Amino acid sequence: MDTLREVFDPNFLLRNSVYMSLLVGLTCPLVGVYLVLRRLVFMGVALPQISSCGIAFAFALESWGVIYHAEGSEHTLAFAGSSVFTLTAILLFPRLERRGRGFIEGVIGMVYVLAGAWSILLLVKNPYGEHGLLDRLKGEIIAVSNGDLAGTAAAFAVVVAALLAFQKEFMLVSFDREMAITLNKNVMLWDSLLFLLIGLTISMAVLSVGPLVTFGFLLIPPLTAHLFARNMRQFALIASSIGGLTALAGFCVAYRWDFPVGPTDVALLGLVYVLAFLTQRAVGFIRTKPADAAARPAA
Repeated sequence: MDTLREVFDPNFLLRNSVYMSLLVGLTCPLVGVYLVLRRLVFMGVALPQISSCGIAFAFALESWGVIYHAEGSEHTLAFAGSSVFTLTAILLFPRLERRGRGFIEGVIGMVYVLAGAWSILLLVKNPYGEHGLLDRLKGEIIAVSNGDLAGTAAAFAVVVAALLAFQKEFMLVSFDREMAITLNKNVMLWDSLLFLLIGLTISMAVLSVGPLVTFGFLLIPPLTAHLFARNMRQFALIASSIGGLTALAGFCVAYRWDFPVGPTDVALLGLVYVLAFLTQRAVGFIRTKPADAAARPAA
């Protein structure tokens, strides 16, 4: 409790980092539920890494003199690189999916590996990379400015508002595309809007907390929530709650024991999933045991 009070103290030095962790923890699972629902989990692995490669490429162009950015506009440059790479990948992957599931999984896996390698190579000789961007991409949530926090909060607010406003349309095109076509829904339009929201969320999250943490919050809370949720609303609420609570707990543990915040968050998410899985199995066993006994014929 002392650590929790200290973390939420208005004068706490890392208060913006706490708020950023909570924003990512609450928002990423909301778009992650659609990746799980549409069975695009592998894409959720690759997109954060592709986004980080976009950031690295943008700063490489600046260091090579190809582009120029004003002093203090590094966040804008990074966001531009992240967004271009992420949205390009989101537009290309569904087209490749038509060629077969094995083909697209192989391509996504290859792109993931290449993006990770180039992210490091492009930054290792970059002066800005030496001043913290590599740590950011590894999940070190340390210094977050007021401007970065406000920009991320505004972007995530737009994403959440759109997900709430168009929940029925997104669910229909994700869960039953044939029905959506029968009802004369513009499937391409709603697909594009949903992927745009996913891309915006991943771009902002990677820029704020790195690809490792982004991937963890995109997929582990929805996979955990899927064990218990009975409808889409429960699915989203449980996933977001797990993400937010784990982000807060992870920050407190990392601060208390001097661990890196990002890997601590992901490790806790994994622990939550294991406990949830074991709980589900135990509850299922308890429920089936009386049913089996009742079905057994009397001697």
